[in-house]
Amino acid sequence: MDECKKAYLVLEDGSIFEGTAFGSGEYTEGEVVFNTGVTGYQELLTDPSYSGQIVVMTYPQIGNYGYIESDTESRHPFLRGFVVKEAADFPNNFRSQGTIDAYLKKNNLLGIQGVDTRAITKRIRNRGVMKGFITTNKLPDDKMVQLAQNVPDFASHDYVMDATTENEYVIEGNGKNIGVVDFGIKQSIIRTLQAMGHRLTVMRADVKADYVLQKGFDLVVLSNGPGDPKQTTYGVELVKGLLGKLPIGGICLGHQILSLALGLDTFKLKFGHRGANHPVKNLLTGKVTITSQNHGYAVRNENIPEGVEITHINLNDFTVQGIRCVSKKVCSVQFHPEAGPGPHDSTYIFEDFLKLCE
Repeated sequence: MDECKKAYLVLEDGSIFEGTAFGSGEYTEGEVVFNTGVTGYQELLTDPSYSGQIVVMTYPQIGNYGYIESDTESRHPFLRGFVVKEAADFPNNFRSQGTIDAYLKKNNLLGIQGVDTRAITKRIRNRGVMKGFITTNKLPDDKMVQLAQNVPDFASHDYVMDATTENEYVIEGNGKNIGVVDFGIKQSIIRTLQAMGHRLTVMRADVKADYVLQKGFDLVVLSNGPGDPKQTTYGVELVKGLLGKLPIGGICLGHQILSLALGLDTFKLKFGHRGANHPVKNLLTGKVTITSQNHGYAVRNENIPEGVEITHINLNDFTVQGIRCVSKKVCSVQFHPEAGPGPHDSTYIFEDFLKLCE
């Protein structure tokens, strides 16, 4: 790693953490969140669901197996900044293509290391996610705090349209004809469906219902993605136009959008669910699985419309983690059944989606 250069993480509550810079750049701002994953930083860096966010890793050493291009989840990183206790200088992995510092430099991302990530995490847990920035330029403390407080609110921007595919594309297969709406999809979802042998048509987030209906799909999958689901009004309108006409499965943001279209409500969590160790109970089977999650919003467990059923709950805070509506042939989950990274306990969800076609 290059010669150490001081850097500062500044939060809107007045907290200032001094460390050293790595990666590339002098300033970056966004919503500061934390992730509890021990591994999977490569997938995290390229998960479009982190658009607009600075991610704090709770695990102390990050980068010890380097970076591997084939493990990326999107065309480029979408997060704004990266905060770690220690960035490994000498990764040990036969697949490694370089250090995490080199990867951030390659993608013009700024990181800070040498800070107390546990203290940062505790502040976020106590106060909730906060606006903030990373900078290599020291200013008076009061000026830096003022700048942090003036960072634009996370919900003021539609990050989905930044993350969705530029053009529709098809992945051939001999199985079901599946339409995938890309709200910021992880490649692990595409790879999982592709490995099952299905034909996939990946469409933009602003696709219209009439267009989708004329494609003759057996199933439509609503992908994960970034931001506030209530910002994605075009997604909600799309689903309203498909309900009762096509089977629909939803993942993460897709689950929230489906829920809004069905008449449920969503809200912002205090500090979100981000990590690969979240226990979820399937209320239909009684089984508990450990899941991979990345979201800052959740479906409200109130005023459930007739015909809609809660199917999964998070055992940490009992928030809604899955729904279904049998009469309309739809179901969805808040967690990531493809993992990427994380345990594969919940891959059965893809089979549940396919059963909707029967």
